[in-house]
Amino acid sequence: MKTKLITREGYNALKAEHDELWFKKRPEVTKIVTWAASLGDRSENADYQYSKRQLRQIDSRIRYLRKRLEDLQIVDYSPQQEGKVFFGAWVEIEDDDGQLLKFRIVGPDEIYGRTDYISIDAPMARALLKKQVDDSFVVQTPTGAKEWLVLDIQYPKLPATP
Repeated sequence: MKTKLITREGYNALKAEHDELWFKKRPEVTKIVTWAASLGDRSENADYQYSKRQLRQIDSRIRYLRKRLEDLQIVDYSPQQEGKVFFGAWVEIEDDDGQLLKFRIVGPDEIYGRTDYISIDAPMARALLKKQVDDSFVVQTPTGAKEWLVLDIQYPKLPATP
C-alpha cells in the first residue's frame, strides 16, 4: 500500500493536473466526440473512436486523482525537523567510493518524471529517517549492504501563507 503523505508542492501539482483535465481537456474532447457522433456511422468513424478512448482515459485519471487527493495528507515543513532527515528533506549523501547522491524524500505520487526525488517508501529513505549530518547508515541493495554518510540536510523554505 502506498504511503498517503505528500508535500504541499506535490499536492498542488496533482490538483493542477486534475483541474487541467476537468476544466480544459475534458470539455475539448467532449466537443470532438459530440461533433464526430453527429457525422453518423460511428463504427467506421476514427475521430469518434479515438476521442471516446481519450475521454475514457481522462475520466479514469480524474477519478483516480479525486480519490487520491481526498486520501492524501499534506506534510508541511516544521522547525522541529531542522538538523534531522524527515519527509520533505533534501539530502546529500556519499558512499565509501565517493559516489555522491542528492535527492528529496517525498510521497510516492511525486516521484514520476523526477530523478532527484525518492519515495518515502524506498529502502534508502527509510534508512535515512532521523539521521543527522555526519551520521552513517547502511542500506540493503540487490548487490548487498552499502554504507553511506549524510553530508547535508536541507528543507525548502516556503513563503509564509497570509
